[in-house]
Amino acid sequence: MKYFAYGPNLDKKQMKERCPDNTPSFPATLPNYKLVFVGWSRQYNGGVASIQRNQGSKVPGGVYEISDSDLRHLDRFEGYPNDHNRIKVIVFDEDGTAFEAITYIKARREEEAKPSKEYAALIYQCYKDWGIV
Repeated sequence: MKYFAYGPNLDKKQMKERCPDNTPSFPATLPNYKLVFVGWSRQYNGGVASIQRNQGSKVPGGVYEISDSDLRHLDRFEGYPNDHNRIKVIVFDEDGTAFEAITYIKARREEEAKPSKEYAALIYQCYKDWGIV
């Protein structure tokens, strides 16, 4: 199955540790959502990445092919269903081809919070590694 990753889950090394069967597939865009930073993470000392519906916006990310076992690992890591909801989305590759994928979104609406510089740098590096920026 296809998993649409954004933020730090784009880190291929981290994903290999969490989801050993995964295969990074291609950069993709999720339309009508925007990337937000919400809540507070002690680990990252600031807000953490999530998405929220926003007509006309786009979230850049990457698609991994994952196994059922990987999905169970991601569910635990993302705190599904208490902390995050798992949703089906339609993403588009660079050629405009549509794909159905799953992704995670915060289960509760939380206030936006600035990410730490280190967390923002990690995400930026992930986007660079995928060739998105």
